[in-house]
Amino acid sequence: MEGVTFNILKGVDWAHSQAAFIINMSFAGPRDPLLSRLMNAAAKNGVILVAAAGNAGAKSPPLYPGADENALAVTATDSRDRVFKLANRGKYIAVAAPGVDVLVLAPGNSTVMTSGTSVAAAHISGLAALAMERAIKIDAAAFRRILKESASKLQAPPNSVGAGQADALKLVEKAAELDPNQTAQQ
Repeated sequence: MEGVTFNILKGVDWAHSQAAFIINMSFAGPRDPLLSRLMNAAAKNGVILVAAAGNAGAKSPPLYPGADENALAVTATDSRDRVFKLANRGKYIAVAAPGVDVLVLAPGNSTVMTSGTSVAAAHISGLAALAMERAIKIDAAAFRRILKESASKLQAPPNSVGAGQADALKLVEKAAELDPNQTAQQ
């Protein structure tokens, strides 16, 4: 376990030191004080930190880094906008995204169907990149705000989907409104 933690810390530190704008953390586990400190430093520099909410079920305690105050915790939904049955629940969930039976790349030049909050977190990281393309100067606080404002409300139990289902079109439109003079060249 220590080797995994060390590699995660190295990876987050390296991404931050290389001026990454978005860091996706598609893993979940217990709170790690060192990772929390690194995330705090990255967040202070405006880095968007996206994390999986966890796949330990509705009765699980909050998992990290998703439950960290600097992270955007993402849960997974299926094609009918229902919460993934193994997804964690809690007030720390920021938003939901597709994450059930998603076709992804796999080793051996193949693809597989997979499910989980990690898949949904990757989706939100991609949306962060799209938002950044529309508003170059967007930071973590602005992204969090427009992500939540643009989310579609879902019929779901309390504390299960945060602000709702991420809506890519509404998000990109809100990003473009932030500073029309700062949008990327087409």
